[in-house]
Amino acid sequence: MTVPKREDPAAMRIAMLSVHTCPLATLGGKESGGMNVYVRDLSRELGRRGIYVDVFTRNQNPDAPQIRHLGANARVIHLPAGPRAPYDKHRVFDHLPEFTDNLIAFAEAEGIHYSLVHSHYWLSGWVAQQLKIRWGTPIVQMFHTLGHMKNAVASTPQEMETDQRIAVEGQIMGWADSLVAASPLEKAQLAWLYGADSAKIHVIPAGVDTERFRPISVDIARREINIPADRKLILFVGRMEPLKGIETLFRAIAILAKETPCLCENIYVSIIGGEGESTEATRSAEEERLRNLREELGLKELITFLGSKDQDTLPYYYSAAYVVTVPSYYESFGMVAVEAMACGTPVIASKAGGLQYTIQDGVTGLLFPTNSPDALADRLCTLLDEPELRDRMGASARQWAQRFSWTNIADEIVTLYREVLGEGAASIRCATCR
Repeated sequence: MTVPKREDPAAMRIAMLSVHTCPLATLGGKESGGMNVYVRDLSRELGRRGIYVDVFTRNQNPDAPQIRHLGANARVIHLPAGPRAPYDKHRVFDHLPEFTDNLIAFAEAEGIHYSLVHSHYWLSGWVAQQLKIRWGTPIVQMFHTLGHMKNAVASTPQEMETDQRIAVEGQIMGWADSLVAASPLEKAQLAWLYGADSAKIHVIPAGVDTERFRPISVDIARREINIPADRKLILFVGRMEPLKGIETLFRAIAILAKETPCLCENIYVSIIGGEGESTEATRSAEEERLRNLREELGLKELITFLGSKDQDTLPYYYSAAYVVTVPSYYESFGMVAVEAMACGTPVIASKAGGLQYTIQDGVTGLLFPTNSPDALADRLCTLLDEPELRDRMGASARQWAQRFSWTNIADEIVTLYREVLGEGAASIRCATCR
């Protein structure tokens, strides 16, 4: 496919790097989640503002076109780097020089000079530095997750991040012209754990598409996803990996089933993410472990694995849900929580990372100590037993989520871009502090 050269030489042009995961990937897979949504929706919003954005990502499908359009002025560029198939993200590091060379060749062929590189995750940060060496282009870096923090909550050697990742993260914090943290806590972690310069860390939370994620009539939503009218849906949305804390949710439901069976007579727990009802051979080890735990706890009749769902379907699930749970052991922000709140549904979440800032405890939802099934069961019991409280929290959640709209968040990102490019240094205020 031939793409015409872009005509406006004065326009801001952003090279958005998302090396290991494509923003067009189906969500809920092993390496697809909140970061995919962030890169996709930010790029679209910037494009609507007349900023040209090319999102560069590794080609994982030999049949995929090299270029796909995201919307006005925004497109995704798939570049060869190692096998054209899903691949261990840590082994992707060995192919980053190939990715970098192909990116530079693409820019030269199109005659494009990028104003700025906005890189996401540590793998992209490494590529950004190579581009800065070659082009002199400034770097804005966002990590989304940190190796040190993932290691802090890892329960097995298999969950530990590599020394290489942590070392490169530290190097990137020295290379980058500006760092974006999703919460004040993440800003502190960047400084404490890696020695990053606090002066170049800007707290800008993630955004939410408030046109897509909006309240839908409960009756309509239930009909759309086939949930019986007499059931209270408890919903989890996310990747199938241990740090998401799904085991905590299962054990909390087991406590409710044992201690307050009357509350469990009409609940329905749905897990969105993973492979759903696919064969055992294609499921991840974590999903298989969770299925076995469901059997062990006697919860097969209460908990259903639904697999991944597309973004157009999720608002129906959020709107139909009585409550959404985010029991993670670590979250830099908590995109699912904001999506649910934008749909008018309260959230019960762990006090993990950015969730403490994303959710207003007692107002838009409830927080509980991380990895505490008893505490989660208690919070679930509170909302299940007090539907009026649940409704009040849902209304407050919808209002609170509006401050995370991409209109607001992109304003802050564009202000940061201009500051980095020396086009003005208007103050940047965190949306959670307004």
